[in-house]
Amino acid sequence: MNYLSVFHNGVDARFNLALEEHLLKNKKDFFIYLWVNSPSVIVGVNQNAMQEVNFSYTQKHHIKVVRRITGGGTVYHDLNNLCYSIIAPYDNQNDYYKLFTKPVIEYLNSLGVNAQFSGRNDITVDGKKISGNAQTVYKDRILHHGTILFKTDMQVMQSAITPPNYKMQSKGIKSVRARVTNVCEHLKSPMSATEFMLGLKQKLFADCKEYFITQEDISLVNSLVETKYDTFSWNVGSSPKSNLELNGKFDFGYISINLDVQEGLIKNANVQGDFFELKPIGEWAKKLLGLKLDANCLAPVFYDICAYVKGADANQLLKTFFGQE
Repeated sequence: MNYLSVFHNGVDARFNLALEEHLLKNKKDFFIYLWVNSPSVIVGVNQNAMQEVNFSYTQKHHIKVVRRITGGGTVYHDLNNLCYSIIAPYDNQNDYYKLFTKPVIEYLNSLGVNAQFSGRNDITVDGKKISGNAQTVYKDRILHHGTILFKTDMQVMQSAITPPNYKMQSKGIKSVRARVTNVCEHLKSPMSATEFMLGLKQKLFADCKEYFITQEDISLVNSLVETKYDTFSWNVGSSPKSNLELNGKFDFGYISINLDVQEGLIKNANVQGDFFELKPIGEWAKKLLGLKLDANCLAPVFYDICAYVKGADANQLLKTFFGQE
């Protein structure tokens, strides 16, 4: 099989994910390439973004949240996390997870890293995950992509993909958090992320011809970014319908805010508790309808709650329910 290695060095997650979809659906060739993203949270196609992401943290630290077209769990990317993509002919008789992770494992083993295939789609070292992989099939072609944690900031990762402490009932697929580790911690000899990438390129691209992205490709990918990967409706709004319960005990009393969320927007809101009303709380709840389930969008309404609930502190509510500082 003749692959084309893609020459591309952009670090915008929206563009990179749109590029994968473009090459999968609009081209006939088979591709393999490596790429990195600036700090980003990448959500699986069947996941509820609000259940997976700490949006208060990602917004504060300018971390993009982007949904991909493959399944699997939510992951964090930064410039020290290497991604690889393979677009190939599809045959349902093959185990593509094992097939496409094999050269990556062989390369890691050559560096003295005791990597092995684990579970359905992971690469692990000493029982800790260093690579997660996901796939989707389009007609007679398959897109496989994976991450390789080389020297990712684990503290930022944990903060970005740990949502605030609220209760959500959703039909979305929830991530299974595994113990993770960086490749750099297991190398026999130190090397930089760039050196690691160059070595993996030599392994993966040994028999490939190079494909340079054309202006036409860029135009089509940018259009896909504009209409899909940079939109709330795709990245958050396509989350499965969910019911959200915000419960808390405060100095002013106990409050329970129940929200029905569809396509990322609040469709119904109900408030209960043992607090003292200044005005009917139902009137305040109506102000939430139609708003995005986003702390910044909801903040103005929450700042009005002190007119309806005696002693209510909007800042305390936003911090407790959404991690909003």
